[in-house]
Amino acid sequence: MDKWDSCGSSPAFTQPQRMQIQFNDQKHEFNKRPANTGRRSLSRSISRSSTDSYSSACSESSEDESSPRDKLQATSKGLSDFCIKNIQHAEFGRREITIAEQEMPALMILRKRAGGEKPLAGAKVMGCTHITPQTAVLMETLSRLGAQCRWAACNIFSTQNAVAAALAEGGISVFAWKGESEDDFWWCIDRCVGAESWQPNMILDDGGDLTHWIQKKYTSIFKKLKGIVEESRLCVPAMNVNDSVTKQKFDNLYCCKESVLDGLKRTTDVMFGGKQVVVCGYGEVGKGCCAALKALGTVVNVTEADPICALQACMDGFRVIKLGEVVRQVDMVITCTGNKNVVGREHMDRMKNGCIVCNMGHSNTEIDLVSLRTAELRWERVRPQVDHVIWPDGRRIVLLAEGRLLNLSCSTVPSFVLSITATTQALALIELYSAPEGRYKQDVYLLPKKMDEYVASLHLPTFDAHLTELTDEQGKYLGISKHGPYKPNYYR
Repeated sequence: MDKWDSCGSSPAFTQPQRMQIQFNDQKHEFNKRPANTGRRSLSRSISRSSTDSYSSACSESSEDESSPRDKLQATSKGLSDFCIKNIQHAEFGRREITIAEQEMPALMILRKRAGGEKPLAGAKVMGCTHITPQTAVLMETLSRLGAQCRWAACNIFSTQNAVAAALAEGGISVFAWKGESEDDFWWCIDRCVGAESWQPNMILDDGGDLTHWIQKKYTSIFKKLKGIVEESRLCVPAMNVNDSVTKQKFDNLYCCKESVLDGLKRTTDVMFGGKQVVVCGYGEVGKGCCAALKALGTVVNVTEADPICALQACMDGFRVIKLGEVVRQVDMVITCTGNKNVVGREHMDRMKNGCIVCNMGHSNTEIDLVSLRTAELRWERVRPQVDHVIWPDGRRIVLLAEGRLLNLSCSTVPSFVLSITATTQALALIELYSAPEGRYKQDVYLLPKKMDEYVASLHLPTFDAHLTELTDEQGKYLGISKHGPYKPNYYR
């Protein structure tokens, strides 16, 4: 099969160089190192014209709480290899996906440029991501490029049931619904993997749960995989998309900058002006959150372990403190570190009544929830994804999404930003699948800057942006090709 060239130049993706990738007559070596997984954010956007029908037919409040595991469903074409909340809501989910497509130009371009060549023909992609209109556009793009797909959710709260129904109706086997229990979560992953007549050769994994489940329970399948996108520390070739420049600088920064406020407003109706806030972590996610909160008049404090990030926070006008120094006075604590037990019981015992606690980092490990599951504390569900944790003296904190990702669980996120991340994931899958045997060893690879720049260039026409072209003399002066890449591989 001819190798499809994402950069529009035939030499790309063709020469089997060890741990290298060829772009426009230059070889750019992958940086090879273990990578932290972290993730992103996704959710929905509803058109005004469909709001009433969507709300009445399949809103969270109108759906029953029963598990669909034992409910037999089938699509209009007779497909029953899926497990979702309600297949009857497929029409509403299709409207959502159509809206998202309008804000995801790069994936639409990939469909046009590569659809005829089918660079993923023969690929069987198993995915574990958030199931939203934006990821649905990615799944259907992979299908247009020749792949077969099966999917489960990486988060028990972020699945949009109508979108899952639309995907199932379109022929993609989906095992997910909003509000899964922990047992449901692992059951869905196992059902996704355990098909007798279908074995994956590629994985797209957000967070690593699917990868480690296969590695633990289905070792024969794991050994046959051609590649994995997103995960790290594996014994098969993997591409770490999470640490790509386009992911860090756009998804993490701009997506979180807009969606953190949306999530807080939808769940708490809070007034931001004058509130005291602590943002734990000043990486790209923390920077986005701090900028958004500051713009609405909050007093923002930052906690940070990295002296470089701490200095950036100081020079951006934020006070860098330890959480314990201000925890009694603050109105909100937002975690953005990707670490564990950043907010412990010792902090929550001292918080003021009504303090809002939430997480914008990778998973539910940042807030020590185990310490809150004790006999003396009472949990009270006051809204979907909003719990009051009440102390014996009547003081309470407001915990959002049980410490899971706030924006994915409680709000919407911009489709355009997620187009950038999804396009990067699609290109990484194409490269791993199409690469000659031996090009990639059992290691984790970072995306080359040329691919990052290509993804960015696909989105520039949306803004009618026009790049300045370097002259040969200017390129020579800088020591680079005038066609790029313009940054070294270690640039972050």
